[in-house]
Amino acid sequence: MSKRILVCGAAGFIGGHLVRRLVEEGSWVRGVDQRDRAYGPSPADDWVCADLRDPSRCAAVLRGGFDEVYQLAADMGGMEFISVAECEVMSNNALINVNMIDAAARGEVGRYFFSSSVCVYRNMAPGEPPITEDDAYPARPDNEYGWEKLYSERMAEAYGRRYGVLTRIGRFQNCFGAEGPWRGGREKAPSAICRKVATARDGGAIDVFGGGSTTRQFVYVEDLVEAVVTLARSDEARPTNIGADEQVTIRDLVGIVAEVAGKRVDIKAIEGPLGVQARNFSHARMQALGWSARHSLREGLAKTYPWIEARVLREQGLLRS
Repeated sequence: MSKRILVCGAAGFIGGHLVRRLVEEGSWVRGVDQRDRAYGPSPADDWVCADLRDPSRCAAVLRGGFDEVYQLAADMGGMEFISVAECEVMSNNALINVNMIDAAARGEVGRYFFSSSVCVYRNMAPGEPPITEDDAYPARPDNEYGWEKLYSERMAEAYGRRYGVLTRIGRFQNCFGAEGPWRGGREKAPSAICRKVATARDGGAIDVFGGGSTTRQFVYVEDLVEAVVTLARSDEARPTNIGADEQVTIRDLVGIVAEVAGKRVDIKAIEGPLGVQARNFSHARMQALGWSARHSLREGLAKTYPWIEARVLREQGLLRS
């Protein structure tokens, strides 16, 4: 028999890709979000518009029982958003996460997956060796989004212990791909750089916060979604990093996007929120489950850039819908 699955945050970037992956395997999927999907109708078998800050709506969307619940709903974005929306990030996400795990624990739910973030970790120095999941403590997240995620992890674990729900926690690295935010401040660095390069003339320059010296790891959305399903259905109950090992500076990222675009692009350093100086995490726990990222950063960007470029050109009136 096919699984009954609930995906919260199904209109979002990762949630939308996850719904498609689960439907393609033959599962019956209910998608939940407070808005409709931006890029065409969802393939979900059932769609519910609901504000999950309301506990009664959390209980309602869980009626009927589910084999798996994937809680990806969150108020979040890139550093431009996180740096100015601390109160909204903490209050909205805490309400969603507390209400959802409480409703799931009291309902008929087999497994509960919570999407956490590598923002739970401290700032790192460039060149520092990879840190493991256990290094989240003593806790020193760099921003309020990370503090809320760490609290919500512990909520999920506590409810799992008391009510016997099989909770699984994935700490996401920066994820990129098509059908995600690419402008407006909520986009992550790969999408922002793709947009800027698509807008720039050949031989021109693009604005980059701090000149691009910070170091990051990025994971392509198809790889991340496969890891989410793998972890959710595994026996690994501990928080687990999900991401790719490849490390680049933002300056390197600009170079790769420019190469994919077939342009020469210079960098103009500007003031702006940088986030942490570096990210470097061990993925041994996830890899022990038989998963590893299949796409290199360049391969993922080769799929992502044309999608963003088409939207830039359409906005400029150079491409028809």
